Parts: sequence; structure tokens; C-alpha cells
Amino acid sequence: MPVNGYPNGQVPFHVLMAGRCRFHTARQSFDMAPGDVVLVPSGRPHRITVEGPGRAAGVTEQAGPAFLTTRSENLGDPVVDLFCGHFSVGPGAGALLFESIPDPIHVSFGRSEDTDRVLRQLSELMRGEAEREGQGTAVILSALCTALLAMVLRTSAGASTSARLWTAASDPSIASAIDAVHADPGRAWSIDVLARTARMSRSTFIRRFSRDTGMSVASFVTRSRLMSATEQLVIGGPPVAQVAAAVGYSSESAFSRAFRGALGVTPAQFRRQSARR
Repeated sequence: MPVNGYPNGQVPFHVLMAGRCRFHTARQSFDMAPGDVVLVPSGRPHRITVEGPGRAAGVTEQAGPAFLTTRSENLGDPVVDLFCGHFSVGPGAGALLFESIPDPIHVSFGRSEDTDRVLRQLSELMRGEAEREGQGTAVILSALCTALLAMVLRTSAGASTSARLWTAASDPSIASAIDAVHADPGRAWSIDVLARTARMSRSTFIRRFSRDTGMSVASFVTRSRLMSATEQLVIGGPPVAQVAAAVGYSSESAFSRAFRGALGVTPAQFRRQSARR
């Protein structure tokens, strides 16, 4: 099953409920088992294939009230149950988050009876709500998709994910340092300060932080500060200079350079664009 590339701001996901299949991008491929979830933050084209006897077969799509059902062209017995959708991501904190995590993300909830049960319940709720398409369906589906995303982001990366998810740091001491930065992004977060927060030596902290997050300490602090800044840069919010100071920049010009380097626009341009959405 070929999946075309998604536009900017859309992150496709696939939840395998039953059967086995293989996920492919131009760069890598890996097997999926029941309870596996794959996110593709870049939205790049990919394929999902199922092995079996005989020649390769294509698929046909049947439109429903809220989603498509894709079946084998030969209409034989189903061999996989794959629930698919996409997240819509804004150009601010959401975009920065997805740019700082692996692509694709492969998480295996089926390895634990508890997480497998929660995933199945959540997926069935999403599927059932989409089939009914009643009043408030869009709001309910948005909340359920947010819950699915939170489950993925708080779970350690699977064997097929090339790097760890910093949102799921397995070391409690590293996680405490991450939480501290999120709680107060404007503080002067040097490596020494963060190492003391994590109750580690400087060298041990640097090594474990890189191991657990796949990022340098400086990159993480910058990304966290800019994510906080995008949430403050709303029409009617504080002036840009005040936002810059609140997230730890000593000058508005330094903040603007970092912001433009990460998001491609200045803080003022981002504020104006946000007002038009």
C-alpha cells in the first residue's frame, strides 16, 4: 500500500491492530507487529507491504462517512487490521517538537499487556466515533488523537527507531532536568546547573543526556525556550522583547536570530501569521 507524502503540518500515523506487515521509506524498512504504532513526522512518502503467497496485489479504497477503508484488490480474507490517520501540527511549538524527534517513530505497545489493552481501547474508540460521525465527532476525535500522541511521546523508542525520544527519557534524573527546563525556560540553564539538578557530575550528565535524548544539552535548552516562546507570541500577548527575556535571551536581536533560524520567520512575523490562522 503506497502512502503519498503529506503536506507540511500533517503527521501521518499507523496503528497495527492485527496481523503483521512491513513499513518502508526510501531510507529504511522494518517489521510491524500487533500493537505497533508508527508516526512519520516529516510526512514523507512511504509504503506498507504484507507478505504472502502468490503475486503482489494492489489495493482499492472504499469511501466512508469519515474515513477510507483500504482493501486488497482480490477481496480475499483480511490479513492485517491497520488503523491510519494524521495529526495536524501548527507552525509553532508543535512543529519544533516534531522536528526534534526521530523520523519515523516506531513504538511497540504490544509488548506489554497493559499498554496493548489501552491502545486497543483507544483505537476502537477512535474508529467507532469516526464511523458514527455525529455531533461533536471532530472534537472527540481530536482529543482521542491527542491521547494517542501523548502515549507515543512518553514511551521509549522501539528497536526500529534510530534515536531515543527525549520526551520519554528513561533515566529519572535526566527526566527531572528536562522537566526543570520546561518549567522555567528563562533561567540561565548552564550544563553545570542542570548537572546539579540531576545530581550528577558534569561529565556523567552530558553523557547520559545525550544517550537518553539523542540531543546535546544546548540544543535541547534552545528548542525548549523557542517552544515556550511560540506559545507566548499571540496577538495581544506581551511585546517581543518581553517574550525574549522570559525565555532566557539577553537581547531581542539574539532571540530573533534563534527564532528565525528554527522557524524561518521572525517573532513579529510569526505573531502576525498566527493572527490569520
